[in-house]
Amino acid sequence: MSQGMRYGLIAGNGRFPILALESARQLGMEITVIAIEEEASKEVESLAERCHWISLGQLGRLIEICKSEGITEVMMCGQVKHVSIFSSIVPDWRLVKLLATAPTRNTDGLIGGVRKILEDEGIHLGDSTMLLKPLLAVVGAMTRRKPTKDETADIDYGRRVANALAGFDVGQGVAICERACVALEAMEGTDAMLRRAASLVGGRRLTLVKVARRREHLLFDVPVAGLSTIPVMRETGTTVLAVEAGRTLLLDKERMIEAAGEADISIVGVEA
Repeated sequence: MSQGMRYGLIAGNGRFPILALESARQLGMEITVIAIEEEASKEVESLAERCHWISLGQLGRLIEICKSEGITEVMMCGQVKHVSIFSSIVPDWRLVKLLATAPTRNTDGLIGGVRKILEDEGIHLGDSTMLLKPLLAVVGAMTRRKPTKDETADIDYGRRVANALAGFDVGQGVAICERACVALEAMEGTDAMLRRAASLVGGRRLTLVKVARRREHLLFDVPVAGLSTIPVMRETGTTVLAVEAGRTLLLDKERMIEAAGEADISIVGVEA
């Protein structure tokens, strides 16, 4: 974090932007929030030095705010549902041009295009996890219960499938049952995928494996799990969550691990 640099935070949904802003406040950093109307919580207003609200399609307005605030680096914190791109969002002319020229409309194609436009305007896209490094997963079992031999076999198999899926920039997670892939995550999100998988396995145990896409950076679309993941795992009979160490954020990490222990769920970090 450079002295004198003006930071902006593009806030999507969930706890990610809230926790990042709380961390910034503890560090004495002044952060200007650019909150996505369709996604972000009103709570971000009380944690930000300044807060601007924009619609998901207003790329030009995002650039105007950064320039008027003197922002030279922005972080993307919080999910923006990919399916929103295919909903009733009205894009401005800058986003229309991007959508028309993007070779694909997956995450890399769309946000990668936004990144280039911002860079051309002198606005650098920074590490999404910059303010939350202590919440990144570490190698090994983070819960007291370690995966069993069978669960470890499911993790190993699931990682091969999930990494192949990640190569296509489709989703981040897979649900595995007895070394068979039951469901792949796409636009529906992890919770919906787990419920779909549970409906197919007749009460048998599931393993959830999440991986980061094949990127060297953590600028956007960082895999996230949090406290709210545990009740869904419990509901669906998912006994293990395996994530990539150093590349996956565990929001409300201590409370999440405690809740997992109470549910007899194992959370394990594996080498990327």
